[in-house]
Amino acid sequence: IDEFLALAYHKKFGLGVTVGRFFNVVGPRQVGNYGMVVPRFVEAALRGGPVIVYDDGSQVRCFAHVREITQCIAKLMATDSAEGRVFNIGSDQPVSILELAKSVIAKTNPNVEVQFVPYAQAYSEDFEDVQRRVPNVNRLYETIGQKPVTTLSEILDDIIAWKREVMQSQS
Repeated sequence: IDEFLALAYHKKFGLGVTVGRFFNVVGPRQVGNYGMVVPRFVEAALRGGPVIVYDDGSQVRCFAHVREITQCIAKLMATDSAEGRVFNIGSDQPVSILELAKSVIAKTNPNVEVQFVPYAQAYSEDFEDVQRRVPNVNRLYETIGQKPVTTLSEILDDIIAWKREVMQSQS
């Protein structure tokens, strides 16, 4: 409802508003609270596992590096034609949650196992997850000439290096 209110104020009062809808922004310093899957997987793998995957891991998501997201935000703020419009801001490169878990394990500790947990065990029995969440970022690219392109592999390398450093400083 907030974006509708902001857009209404833009239309009625000329308030300078650009709406961003963010899709799985990740990077160093992110913590695993509130369901943040990448930092949870990285920490679990570095600690010896298991890496917990809900359901069968077939859920599809896209992950974008926070560095690129902030660049996109800055460009949108500096672009007059972005005012009064809504932009999906994220990567459009899909990966299944199981593929993500396997990638994290391969980069951290190949001896770690994936543990599958049914949704009913983790959440209420009527919980339904969105199976595929892939943003259309065409408007973003057409408006600012940029979209997040850092590969998941590069993102994971960055996050893993940071987390290893943090864990080393704590021991």
